[in-house]
Amino acid sequence: MKINFDLEGFAFITDNTAKLDSETLFLKTAQNTPYFEKLEKKPDFITPEALIALWELEKMKVVGVTGTNGKTTVTAAIYSFLLDLGEKPALQGTRGLFAEEQRLEEKSMTTPSILETLHNMKQTADRGCNYFIMEVSSHAIDQQRIEGLVFALKVHTNVTSDHLDYHGTVEEYRRVKSLFFADDTMKLLNKDDIKHISYNPKHAYSYGVDEPATYKVQAFSLLHGITAGIKYMQEEATFHSPMMGLFNLFNLMAAIGAVHLLTKRPIQEICDVVENFAGVAGRMEVVSREPLVIVDFAHTDDGIHAVLESMKDRDISVVFGAGGNRDREKRPRMGAAAGRYANKIYVTSDNPRNEVPEMILEDILVGLHGKEHVTATPDRRLAIKMALEALEPNEVLLILGKGDEDYQEIRGVKHHFDDREVVRELLAERQS
Repeated sequence: MKINFDLEGFAFITDNTAKLDSETLFLKTAQNTPYFEKLEKKPDFITPEALIALWELEKMKVVGVTGTNGKTTVTAAIYSFLLDLGEKPALQGTRGLFAEEQRLEEKSMTTPSILETLHNMKQTADRGCNYFIMEVSSHAIDQQRIEGLVFALKVHTNVTSDHLDYHGTVEEYRRVKSLFFADDTMKLLNKDDIKHISYNPKHAYSYGVDEPATYKVQAFSLLHGITAGIKYMQEEATFHSPMMGLFNLFNLMAAIGAVHLLTKRPIQEICDVVENFAGVAGRMEVVSREPLVIVDFAHTDDGIHAVLESMKDRDISVVFGAGGNRDREKRPRMGAAAGRYANKIYVTSDNPRNEVPEMILEDILVGLHGKEHVTATPDRRLAIKMALEALEPNEVLLILGKGDEDYQEIRGVKHHFDDREVVRELLAERQS
């Protein structure tokens, strides 16, 4: 990355040694130090900490959210609640960069390079933003892509099993996630999931549904959205949300607790704005109500389990697949998770990438041996069509894995494909 940089003697700043010239200052980071050391002539450089000071970014309250699932929804909810409460937050994550209810940048990595993050902080600080809410991936923690950042609050959603193609083992994945919570920073932890990580107890707060916690759900209903009563110390409050699913109750509790810790406002004042947040595109997104069809990003066995369990009061039909060139070990577990809850199962392609689609399907089907009403086809549109045609009035159809992605990646080529568009087109064809 190379961006304009207004400093005496330099017109640009970069974190890429290949883009250095006499007008460009180098941002030396933990990631690029090996490349820096190989340079015969060492350039002038600055560190992330020094750049933060130069741009006066320490004035922003940085909030980092990490976990296997829920990062996007929790960060978006915190951003939404703060906006409704009259604050000036910015949001960075997989959906892009947002400030003042405007999208400034399109979708990107969950956690980009530290230069891109600092550049995004600078852009939003210049617009008057005082909070910077960001998703923090396990890759970013491991690769030190958040070096130099001083967090006002760190939030834990859950830590299950993902990215084993990168981390190797579940234990290593959890160890890396735990590193984020090892310091004295104020932190908000999911008490119902806390056994999966280690953390520094100093300045640690918690939220929970089943377990005792700083922010505790006292009672809840998942009928017609989410309604819950919560308690913090001697304060009690209630909220309603149009969102669906038990896991979204956890996501909302994380966001409510985070905003309370950051702003110190009365809990009920925060709960009063919860209903304004309808969720994130592609995350338990209701595409049709008659019949009920929901699209979600769940792409791990734990994600599938959470989504299907949240709808277990209904008869479930599910369409899903698994990405190619990614962790193969989770595929049969994904099948088993679907088989535990769904009456009708359609196994299909996700993003096959450079793998043979039929081989991915075979891996998933291992976890579905002996199950009835299982259909497998690599044609995702056909799978959705068959699921819709077989859908009965009392059933919900959940289409999982891609969320708001609008492409399928096959052999290095991205072909336009949006689950939500396909559902609407097929339903329109049936009506006509």
